[in-house]
Amino acid sequence: MSATQVSSGEAGGAAAVASFGTKLEVVVVPVSDVERAKEFYGRLGWRLDADVVHGEGFRLIQFTPAGSGCSIQFGTNLTSAPPGSAQGLYLIVSDIEAARDGFLARGVKVSEAFHEGAPGARFHPAGADDRVSGAASDHGSYGSFASFSDPDGNGWLLQEITAA
Repeated sequence: MSATQVSSGEAGGAAAVASFGTKLEVVVVPVSDVERAKEFYGRLGWRLDADVVHGEGFRLIQFTPAGSGCSIQFGTNLTSAPPGSAQGLYLIVSDIEAARDGFLARGVKVSEAFHEGAPGARFHPAGADDRVSGAASDHGSYGSFASFSDPDGNGWLLQEITAA
């Protein structure tokens, strides 16, 4: 497998544009049952940052995974995206098996650890032929994964990164 690395100055061809800092703050996750989603994400041990109700038709809930600089939000009248349509949401972990065990202990149905047999296999459904069972033999960064979904089917991917 080959990979192409692009320096930050080359990304998007905007090397001449002044650089400024940005951070991803929130990802909106579309859900059908706000209370069920709140219970699920709370069970993960994530920090509940907000549960705001405004009138009868608006509610916003925000959770932040431990150690993350990015949060998720869901609620009532927050997005027009269909419930379960958020896919490929990454959670970075330093030990895929320990993270998987932690999710299982919290009652989350999470896939076995796997590595890619072909580029892009991480995005294919559990059981796909190109998802090779077990963590990558060298436990190298970006090589091992596990996946789970919330009650609406929003898809999460655990990705092991072992080097800074």
